[in-house]
Amino acid sequence: MLGSLWSVQQAKNRFSALVEAARNGPQTVTKHGKPAVVVVDAGEYQRLQRLERAQAPSFAETLLAMPQDDAEFPRASVRPRDLVL
Repeated sequence: MLGSLWSVQQAKNRFSALVEAARNGPQTVTKHGKPAVVVVDAGEYQRLQRLERAQAPSFAETLLAMPQDDAEFPRASVRPRDLVL
């Protein structure tokens, strides 16, 4: 058995076996001897996506986390150029 490490050529030649192996655990595909991608079971991928979404703050949470001081920002002294249509 190839284990969980596959070269790109092995992955191409034995794609069905790679898919079956991924159902039992993550499979790393290497390119030029270095990890390039990881193939995981669809259920595991969905679980990871749910976990990522649960940890990411919402847009509203991000806005509410911003400083609430009444800072004044200087107005830009650059005049807009005239636009000829």
